[in-house]
Amino acid sequence: MKIRLNVATRPLQGHRRFIVEAAVAGALGLVALLVLSVGVYRTWRQNRGERAQISHYQAQLRQLHAERMQLAAFFQSPKTKTVMDRAAFLNSLIDQRSFPWTKIFTDLEKVLPAGVRVVSIAPKMQNGQVDVKLVVGAMSDKSKIAFLQALQSSSAFSQILVNAETRASQTNGTDVVEVELEAIYSGAAAEKQK
Repeated sequence: MKIRLNVATRPLQGHRRFIVEAAVAGALGLVALLVLSVGVYRTWRQNRGERAQISHYQAQLRQLHAERMQLAAFFQSPKTKTVMDRAAFLNSLIDQRSFPWTKIFTDLEKVLPAGVRVVSIAPKMQNGQVDVKLVVGAMSDKSKIAFLQALQSSSAFSQILVNAETRASQTNGTDVVEVELEAIYSGAAAEKQK
C-alpha cells in the first residue's frame, strides 16, 4: 500500500496552465514576427527600384553641381569678364542706335505748347525702358504749366519728375524759366505693340 504524504510547507501548485498560455502567446508572437518579416522583405524588394532611381538622381545632382561650380569659375575668370563687359557695351551701343529719335520728337511736338522749347534731351535705355532727361525753356509760367499738364496727359510719357526750375535774371526775349525734368518714354513700346 502506498501512502500519500505531503510534507511540503506550501501546497503543490500546477504550472501547466501558465506554460500552455505562454506557449500559445509565443507561437502567436512567432507567427506575427514571420508575417511582419515577410511584409518588410516584400516592401524592401518593391522599393529596390525606387532606391536605385534615387541613387541615380543623387549622382546626377552631384554631377550637375560640379558642372555648375566649373561654370561659375569660368564666368569669374578675368578673360570671361572682359568679354561679357565688351558684349554689354556693344549691346548698349546697339540699343542707342535703335532708339526712335523721330518718334520721340514727334511725341514731344504733340505736347509742346506755344512758348516752350526743348533745350536738351538725353534718353537712356535701362531695363527695357527709356528714361528721358529733358531741359525745356518756357517764355512764361503759364506756358510752363501748360507743357507739364500736356506731358502728364500724354500716353507716350509717364512718371514725370521735375528735378529743378531756374529763372533767368534778364529776359532778353528768351526763356523766362528753365525746367529740368525726367520721364519714362513709352511711345516706342506702345507703337511696337500696335
